[in-house]
Amino acid sequence: MAKRRQKKKAAKARKLSKKAAQEQAPDEARHMLDRLYATIESRKGADPTTSYTARLMARGQEKLAQKLGEEATEVVIEAIKGDADKLVLESADLLYHLLAVWATLGVTPDEVWAELARREGVSGIAEKASRQPEA
Repeated sequence: MAKRRQKKKAAKARKLSKKAAQEQAPDEARHMLDRLYATIESRKGADPTTSYTARLMARGQEKLAQKLGEEATEVVIEAIKGDADKLVLESADLLYHLLAVWATLGVTPDEVWAELARREGVSGIAEKASRQPEA
């Protein structure tokens, strides 16, 4: 029962966040990540034999999330090694897979940008402390 309330609360917060993101979305040229997200969105339902994104999405959100975790691990490895060139390459892979996860779950970049804007100027310690503990 508590899990159900949490999901309902999260859905309501996400709906409010989407509305705020739409109101704050700038009309100026879109950021590279917004363009990449649009490309990923356009590949939903495409032929998996001709599109890596379509193939990835056809495998399901669990496999996609697993791939995201693998890419994050590769970023960590290159950061520990101190190899900036490989870190750039792995970071690009990580961002791509993150956007693919967002698209699969219906999260838009504007929602994330709005959340980042909400947190701007707020201490990370204070922001984390303000979150409700999970039951």
